[in-house]
Amino acid sequence: MDPTKRHRQSPPALADLPDNLIVFDGICVLCSGFARFVARHDRTVGYRFVDAHSEIGQALYQLHGLDPQKMETNIVIRHGRAYTKMASFTATMKSLGWPWKALMILDLLPRSFADWTYDRIARNRYRFGRRACPLPSADLRERLLD
Repeated sequence: MDPTKRHRQSPPALADLPDNLIVFDGICVLCSGFARFVARHDRTVGYRFVDAHSEIGQALYQLHGLDPQKMETNIVIRHGRAYTKMASFTATMKSLGWPWKALMILDLLPRSFADWTYDRIARNRYRFGRRACPLPSADLRERLLD
C-alpha cells in the first residue's frame, strides 16, 4: 500500500448531508447569531447547521463555487437548492413562518442592490465582533453536524 494514501481521510460525504442545512461562520458574531436565531425559531423545517470552518463547511463552499477562505456568505440549502447572500437570508426567513416571513419583502429589492448590501455587511462582519470561544446555544448544539 502507498504510504501517502494510508493516512488520508476520505472527503466528507456531501451526498449524505441533510437537505435543510445552513453553513455559517461560527466565529462571526452576526453569522453565529443568525444560526442561533434560526435554531431557536425553527419549528417546522428542522434546519441542521455546519460551521464554515469545518471540513464539511469548506467542502460545501468549494462545491458551490465560493472561496472557503473568505466565507463572505452563509449557504442555505433547501429542497436541493443552495441560496447565498441576501437570498440565503430571505429563504430562511420565509421558512420560519410569521412574523419572520414578512422579511421576504427584501426579495423585492433588485438582486444587484440586495447582494451589494449583503456584501458590504459581510466584508465588515468582524467589526461587529468575533466569538473567541464559539460555544453554541443548546438549541444550536443539538443540530450541529460534525
